[in-house]
Amino acid sequence: MNIEDVLSGNPEEIVERLQAKRIDLPNWDDLNKEYDPKEHPVMKDASYQDVIDEDGNVEKVTRITLDLQRLAAKRTTELCFGIPVKRIYNPRTDGEKEVAGAIEAILKRNRIDSVNIERGNMLYAGCEVATIWFAIEESNTIYGFESKLKLRCRNYSPMNGDGIYPLFDEETGDLIALSFGYNRKEGDKDVEYLDVYTANKHIRYKNDSGWEEEFSEISTIGKIPAVYCSRPTPAWEDTSDTVYEIEWALSRNGNYLRKNSKPLIALFADEEINFGNEKSEKQEFKGVFQYPKGSELKYVTWEQAIENLKFYIGELRQSFFTQLQLPDWSYESMKSTPMSGEARKQMFIDAQLKVKDESGRLLEMLDREVNVIKAFLKTMIPGREKDIDNLQVTIEVTPFTITDDKDIITNIMTATGGKAIMSQKEGIKNLGWSDNVDETMRQIQEESASDVFEPTV
Repeated sequence: MNIEDVLSGNPEEIVERLQAKRIDLPNWDDLNKEYDPKEHPVMKDASYQDVIDEDGNVEKVTRITLDLQRLAAKRTTELCFGIPVKRIYNPRTDGEKEVAGAIEAILKRNRIDSVNIERGNMLYAGCEVATIWFAIEESNTIYGFESKLKLRCRNYSPMNGDGIYPLFDEETGDLIALSFGYNRKEGDKDVEYLDVYTANKHIRYKNDSGWEEEFSEISTIGKIPAVYCSRPTPAWEDTSDTVYEIEWALSRNGNYLRKNSKPLIALFADEEINFGNEKSEKQEFKGVFQYPKGSELKYVTWEQAIENLKFYIGELRQSFFTQLQLPDWSYESMKSTPMSGEARKQMFIDAQLKVKDESGRLLEMLDREVNVIKAFLKTMIPGREKDIDNLQVTIEVTPFTITDDKDIITNIMTATGGKAIMSQKEGIKNLGWSDNVDETMRQIQEESASDVFEPTV
């Protein structure tokens, strides 16, 4: 597919071609009915309504919702991005080392860890997310070099009302255009816009009383300045019916409890006895009752099979987390199941496998993002194109887990007979506390030399 052919013709035809999605994804309006507890059947079912008697009194039915779909999206995001994504640079020259520092500075300035959390929630709830990178003209030195540009990024998601329209080459599968649809309030009416990004163009179409091209400009970075990621199902997949069943069970039980939990006093006697002559507790400090011999007065309680209900809901809840390969690490769950530290680590095995399954699409997006930043850097640092292209960057997504580095180190050193397992420089690098490993090593060496020549008395 040639992008020039897609962009040829009148604006109506162009927009229609750009907005024709060739990937089958769930619609957010449908997903939101599962994601938002206020849209669940227990809240919307027409046959489950409050009861109004002939006097106009309203007897409300119990409605209990569980926010488990939203929790599944958040948990999956936390498992993938709870431990920040790690970028491993392998610079071979001073120029490549400078480029590595610039890439890391750009990502940190844009708070990339928070961006990843936001993207994860959008992806695992809305099934797709896109991030656009753009430059602002402003002289600065915040990236470790003098630049006339600042880089910023923004996330787009159907959850925010954005339309995302990726266009892939049918033969190679490469992304050849990425469009974003949105509305703006202009006067008394909403005006629809479509921003289109290709490797060498940025075009905006406006729909006021019909689609028309508002502007077109040349892109100088030679790459679509955006990344896109999607998945065929939300994080909760096909478990919504399980959640609804729990909500119905709790809600119906709530109705029974309200009707039957009122304290009742029963009098068992062979003759009729009048009640209702007791005065309030403010008027008398004690009450005296007289009943026939052999009669009995006692509270009557409602006997219900509460254990069956607890078992039913507990099994459904466990089924929800098991099917989604998510650990149920709520405080109540952890408190009620005493476990050793090692057992708690084992809870995350299934979740770690889930992250491995998810990491493919995530790594593809994150690798492309580094390449987009590299493309911008060629404009920001003229003359460093070779260093930028040659720098190798590896992305690592680390599944969240409970770890104890002391146990790992002890096990390895035991296996090696107590010998050192890495150099001091590697240790500093792996710890991750130092922003500049070489500078930290130099300072350590200076301090060590100082200790030798100036011993403490």
